Amino acid sequence: MALNLEDYVASVRDFPTEGILFRDVTPMVLDGAAFRESIDKLAAFAESVNAEVIAGPESRGFIFGAPVAYKMGIGFTPVRKPGKLPRETISCAYELEYGTNELHMHKDSVKPGQRVVIIDDLLATGGTIGATVKMIEELGGVVAGIAFIIKLTGFPEVKEIAKYPVCYLMEMSDK
Repeated sequence: MALNLEDYVASVRDFPTEGILFRDVTPMVLDGAAFRESIDKLAAFAESVNAEVIAGPESRGFIFGAPVAYKMGIGFTPVRKPGKLPRETISCAYELEYGTNELHMHKDSVKPGQRVVIIDDLLATGGTIGATVKMIEELGGVVAGIAFIIKLTGFPEVKEIAKYPVCYLMEMSDK
């Protein structure tokens, strides 16, 4: 029987800044059955688009992306904040719902033509995913799909990802 994964998302008001309702997926990771179901669903999506590597933005993209890659027997590439990767990187700055940030990938993390699925916990403004897409394509990779645990409603549609197959395990309000 399928679990209601929404039952495993905590809502935290005024985090990380006042006025933000943070959707915390930690309870999902803490529950073995809920975590397994989320990974199985994400892996089924990645398999359906013939992923050859999984990319996960820091940090919750690591939590969900790495086990999907493991389950599929393919590689995982971390997408990190500045100063966290030891070798030569490319970078992309982007805007968040509550500020700005920058992401980096190793220059050799995606091969030209390689089919990449990006996995992250939540889609709001699309800044993190947009930056990740730009870097993958700069490296010559093909964004085969993008998957999220949660699509946060109440934000404009993210046009930058409309041309890719997208999977959301659930939609939740930003209120």
